[in-house]
Amino acid sequence: MHSLDRDQLTAAAADQRWPKWSTMCQLRLLGNPVLNGVCVTPDADATALPAAVEALAAATGATKLMVRSDGGVETRAYYRGGNSLPIDQIEPHAADLLAAGRAVILLEPTNRFTNQLSALLRMDRPAPGKPGTFAVEVLGAGYDVGDLTRGGIRPQVSVSIAGVTWHHYDEPWWADLHVTRDLSPKAEHARRQARLARLAPHIRTITGPGSLSDSDEASAAAEWLRTQGHVDLWRDSDPTQRVIRSVREWFEVAFLIALHHPNRNWRCLATSLSDLGARRTVYWDVVDAARKYATPDRRIV
Repeated sequence: MHSLDRDQLTAAAADQRWPKWSTMCQLRLLGNPVLNGVCVTPDADATALPAAVEALAAATGATKLMVRSDGGVETRAYYRGGNSLPIDQIEPHAADLLAAGRAVILLEPTNRFTNQLSALLRMDRPAPGKPGTFAVEVLGAGYDVGDLTRGGIRPQVSVSIAGVTWHHYDEPWWADLHVTRDLSPKAEHARRQARLARLAPHIRTITGPGSLSDSDEASAAAEWLRTQGHVDLWRDSDPTQRVIRSVREWFEVAFLIALHHPNRNWRCLATSLSDLGARRTVYWDVVDAARKYATPDRRIV
């Protein structure tokens, strides 16, 4: 992706068959940082996948690549990827996804255990031209975006702004921010236990079947993280001040996403970002709630 010029990015962003990839290209067009990657579609010839793996590995110098996939309009039981695999394991794994009619998105690898901050940005409005809301949910060090989007883990810090005119930019005032914090010891313990239970399947992907105890997955995952030196989850970190400093920048990103979104009748859009550490933050993709899942007459088979 990072080698595509503006015209190529524009063409990819306009292709709505693969929303994850097209919105990643749109995010890059808007000046937001995204991971370097490549998209292989299920109608590509047999040489496309190995060529894509080789090209991205060479461009990034990585020995692993992240595998995501894109099924267009999804069913609710769609494949959830995001694991980084050794180069020699990617082709057989990705080939199964292509055979199922899914596009494969290969990305430079990240470490889901060492994120310093994860944020979900949501833009809502009842109808075009009507005032709506901007909401941010944030988890600090040791969590990832998936904990917010599908893990059911409550954010540590939430910010909302009401009365947003998504068709006309008005810079928010500090007084417009409604900030909620949930950092009590009880909440932090419950959040940490949910994160550990959610990580267990991902750890098994790395270490192999039988590597974690089935009787107490959370404790086994905690022990594995500590032995690997991944201890951010137990750090006493409060992301509130960083969130407050960043929220106006995030609002500007959200406003441009909404302004340029191809569905002019959108009601709810969302994007997410991760601070990967080492002073690097990336955005993932943009979700349009109205087009995320297939209805019976739009289902892809």
